[in-house]
Amino acid sequence: MAKGILHYEVGDQVELFLLIKNSTKGIASNGKPFLTLILQDQSGEIEAKLWDANEEDEKNYAPQSIVKILGDVQNYRGKSQLKIRQIRKTNPADSVKLEDFLETAPLSQDQMVSKITQYIFDMKNPNIQRITRHLIKKHQKAFLEYPAATKNHHEFVSGLAYHVVSMLDLAKAIADLYPSLDRDLLYAGVILHDMGKVMELSGPISTVYTLEGNLLGHITIMITEIGKAADELGIKGEEVLILQHLVLSHHGKAEWGSPKPPLVKEAEILHYIDNLDAKMNMLDRALERVKPGEFTERVFALDNRSFYKPVFHK
Repeated sequence: MAKGILHYEVGDQVELFLLIKNSTKGIASNGKPFLTLILQDQSGEIEAKLWDANEEDEKNYAPQSIVKILGDVQNYRGKSQLKIRQIRKTNPADSVKLEDFLETAPLSQDQMVSKITQYIFDMKNPNIQRITRHLIKKHQKAFLEYPAATKNHHEFVSGLAYHVVSMLDLAKAIADLYPSLDRDLLYAGVILHDMGKVMELSGPISTVYTLEGNLLGHITIMITEIGKAADELGIKGEEVLILQHLVLSHHGKAEWGSPKPPLVKEAEILHYIDNLDAKMNMLDRALERVKPGEFTERVFALDNRSFYKPVFHK
């Protein structure tokens, strides 16, 4: 496979097949419509503008279409942008398929399932274990395919499960250092905290928010799911309430989307683990796009900072 779009530099000419992840119509200052395209392959994504776009262009260059593009990589306000010289839809002779353009988690689904299963198996509290196992089984297919977000962190196929597996390993390391933490609660909180995203988001490709996602959000969705699971399993007990609290408070603050701040020790730690893993993912993705001695693009979700990659880094 040719090198990915992210591995080209400003000034390079590009001739590549790319997947349209997103297409948004705008009106230019001259009154003419244009399309803002987010194009992607397995290396990542880049923005491009298609000027003077007509209705046919809008149809042809809709999300999930694969296109052949000839263009140049430019710098626009500190970000790479693709200037399109030529663009066309693919045809059967091009023999390209959707899977070739999707960024996926570095672990296979099987590897992630066996890790998550092992963590559930390690739980000692039967109520927590049964609720977690029930919900994983109920949503397993989507849980293993969905991204963790539409942008910012783990926004790739199987990103949600990968985020959870990374957080479980982090939770285990922290619980080893602080034995007073309840591992069952922490592991269950990690596995369940973002599971509502399988209903909040539309799917693994060209991900958008569903109606339920826009009106309720993944936290509210999941509180209901935990309640339903407990009812179906005939589980009554404080564990149900505490699990709901962990999910409810994992964003940490009201302005970050949590109706309640963490009020249980494991809820506080879950918030830090979630935050740490998301930020680490954003930093790695931003830094892998630059050479040592350079600054990254501004990372909006990290207070719009640009990060420097030290020269002595490999």
